[in-house]
Amino acid sequence: MDDHTRDPGVAPPLGNPTGWRQPDRQWEHATLRRAVEHGIRLFNDGAYHESHDCFEDEWYNYGGGTTESAFLHGMVQVAAGVYKHVDFEDDDGMRSLFRTANQYLCGIPDDFYGVALPDIRTTIRSAQTEPTLIEGWQLTVDGESPAAYPADYAYAEKLE
Repeated sequence: MDDHTRDPGVAPPLGNPTGWRQPDRQWEHATLRRAVEHGIRLFNDGAYHESHDCFEDEWYNYGGGTTESAFLHGMVQVAAGVYKHVDFEDDDGMRSLFRTANQYLCGIPDDFYGVALPDIRTTIRSAQTEPTLIEGWQLTVDGESPAAYPADYAYAEKLE
């Protein structure tokens, strides 16, 4: 575990997803889990740019070629793609970002840090032909689609 990705204040998951070290009762990279929680809640609140920032900031903690880097890069692309569609009506830009996201998310464990990646992969592939599928789309972590709290916005604001 890298020192820069430790944070004992990050709560345990519901279940035992990839990234959770059950014997130690801690996340392999707790700051990644924190970014996931904030990023998904912001995404579900329609704050796609802020969600993107949460994933992007954490992405910088990992070197190229790691599973963590690929996952976070994919999530950056997912949030940016939805942002392109919803805020700019740029479906070509969305499609391009989703194609790249799909490449990054390919091979990542389906439950990586509690995120339901099969749903994300299916949705970004389907949105290639039907972009409106992403309108109102909610991501899940630990089997839930959590809403944002003011603390999520405060976290994202500190990243700027």
